[in-house]
Amino acid sequence: MKRPVLVIMAAGMGSRYGGLKQIDPVDEEGHIIMDFSIYDARRAGFEKVIFVIKEENAEEFSKSIGDRISQFMEVDYVCQKLDNLPRGFQVPAGRIKPFGTGHAVLCCKDVVDGPFVVINADDYYGVSALQSIYQYLSVFEDDDKYRYAMVGYRLVNTLTENGYVSRGVCETDEKGYLTGITERTHIEKTREGAAYTEDEGKTWTDIDENGIVSMNMFGFTESMLKELEERFSVFLENNLKKAPLSCEYFLPTVVGELIRERKASVKILQSEDKWYGITYKEDKQSVVEAVAKMKEQGVYPMHLWK
Repeated sequence: MKRPVLVIMAAGMGSRYGGLKQIDPVDEEGHIIMDFSIYDARRAGFEKVIFVIKEENAEEFSKSIGDRISQFMEVDYVCQKLDNLPRGFQVPAGRIKPFGTGHAVLCCKDVVDGPFVVINADDYYGVSALQSIYQYLSVFEDDDKYRYAMVGYRLVNTLTENGYVSRGVCETDEKGYLTGITERTHIEKTREGAAYTEDEGKTWTDIDENGIVSMNMFGFTESMLKELEERFSVFLENNLKKAPLSCEYFLPTVVGELIRERKASVKILQSEDKWYGITYKEDKQSVVEAVAKMKEQGVYPMHLWK
């Protein structure tokens, strides 16, 4: 069985943050959030990391993290290009937004040939998350179904005080498997807990703050790349005309389709850790404080790569 590799989605534009948040340092030593995820991955057993980036950011990414990580792990880069589309489709005039997380992972199809774990570049997942998902992929293989895994978090542990977030809201069965996942692109903290809107704030629906959500931390076999490729054309056919500048091919949406079709099972590896991420500039201070505290507690050394 091949060792799982780590795929880090880092091509997001960071529009709500106002800059290239993925390479913004979060401590005095110059570490960025990805440093901690990759450090945890290396401790878990990963030997290779693949960065999915925008082509124009390649040099900056290499200088900011890739060069130093390459001393400890194998590093590869994949560019998420807008024109990387199936035959017969073209980028709509005026489109600058990437085509989403499903497209980001699909761009890795030529460099991934075994099990792989997907994470976001700007999210901190906690020490145990990468350990548990690496162990799962090291044991389970596809049989009559695709055997996938997902690290799930309680919604309350993934909210920010500074605005809205996008989360995959999960449904699970009594055995701890995912039965459905719905992408909610605008969830906010409220006095009573949490709520989401689908009409730009005209109406709000309460949501269980202790419910399980996806933070795009999935463990897949190579089969997922085939499914993403086959479904992408259908997605484009159905959505490009309706929302040419904004439609996104969400990874959780494809996972949900495979579950409904009974082609895949997704084991939920639940984490009680608190998520830290930089969606907005105002989020950075809480991440800086959390990193400093974890270093004080001995969770991480002062200098990760020395």
